[in-house]
Amino acid sequence: MRFSRLAASLLSSVLALSPALMSTPAQAETRGVSPNEIIIGTYSDMSGVTAMWGVNNTNAWRMVFEEVNETGGINGRKIKYIVEDNQYQVPRSVQAANKLINRDGVFIMVANGGTPMNNAVMPDQLAKGVANVFPLTSARSMYEPLHHLKFGLGSSYYDQIRSGVKYFVEKKGKKAICMIRQDTDFGRDIGDGVKDQLKANNVELVSETLHKPTDTDFSAPVARLRDSNCDLVVIGGIVRDTVQIISAIRKTGWNVDLLGQAASYDDAVATVPGGVTEGFYSMAPMLFVAETSTDPKVKAFVEKYEKLYGKKPNFAAQIGYTGAQVTVQALKNGGKDLTPDSFVSGMESIKNYQDIFGSPLISFSPTKHQGSNESFLCVIKNGKWETAEAKAMGY
Repeated sequence: MRFSRLAASLLSSVLALSPALMSTPAQAETRGVSPNEIIIGTYSDMSGVTAMWGVNNTNAWRMVFEEVNETGGINGRKIKYIVEDNQYQVPRSVQAANKLINRDGVFIMVANGGTPMNNAVMPDQLAKGVANVFPLTSARSMYEPLHHLKFGLGSSYYDQIRSGVKYFVEKKGKKAICMIRQDTDFGRDIGDGVKDQLKANNVELVSETLHKPTDTDFSAPVARLRDSNCDLVVIGGIVRDTVQIISAIRKTGWNVDLLGQAASYDDAVATVPGGVTEGFYSMAPMLFVAETSTDPKVKAFVEKYEKLYGKKPNFAAQIGYTGAQVTVQALKNGGKDLTPDSFVSGMESIKNYQDIFGSPLISFSPTKHQGSNESFLCVIKNGKWETAEAKAMGY
């Protein structure tokens, strides 16, 4: 009888527990997911050397998430979006990620900015079950090696450069390829792409120089490259160093062809005063069409972005808009009982997604976590980016 009274007392206590504690396993155990909310976090550059990327990109993610919330959320849940400034620095990224994961309890992290920053943060992040979705970098390590919580949106720097070098060697007859690149994780991806494609084409790399992201004087490396008689120079830089390298090359009167990648496909590169960057080529995972498109959906995106943020969207904003739309679809696909596994399944079920900007089709699967590996070849003409080839290309 004493045992029966004790059991009855325990049962009464259990039945008296709050509804929150009696929730379903998905609600009780899923970090960052409650009956009414999904917490999503980002660390990116809001005030550093790549702020033109970080600010515009996160603005677009926020715009999409607010649109979703205004229409009732995802399966009844509103999105809470938290952005931390990493100033394009690894230590600040680690600090920001620690806050987002351990204090804010985010469900997933999206659009994290910077190659070395993501590489430093991801081991702990993934160990804690927090997916890394469409980081603001095109490094291969964002989706390789395959991990169920890592997703890349478009072509990598490696893909872009391989495609570009293949084009210039096979279509333009280039035979003396040189490279000037950052001595970073980002730069190494570009270096690997150049060397692997030249090997495939049975062409030698004539010369290579390395620099730090903070370097500003490129007269010596440019002189070395020019002495090598290159007929194509691949630039593994972002915005500031790319402009400085091009300027140093043009000041010598050297009119060699120059090829960059998505990190240099930016208005700030195209609009340098005096036409310094005229004729510079870059590979891009999608085209910047916001300024010229007559498509009603693109025009509506531009008008709303400008109304919300007081400026026109740049290329990084387009990337953010597409990334956010795909992520929202994956969250919807994840179902009402949202968990990391159901989110992953929701992402892997996306096939041939077409964004409003005419980008290459985006697809995922259990064995493919990169949305697309095709790139567009673009060139600066009259201070604006134009397509040099109409169709996206691979290698």
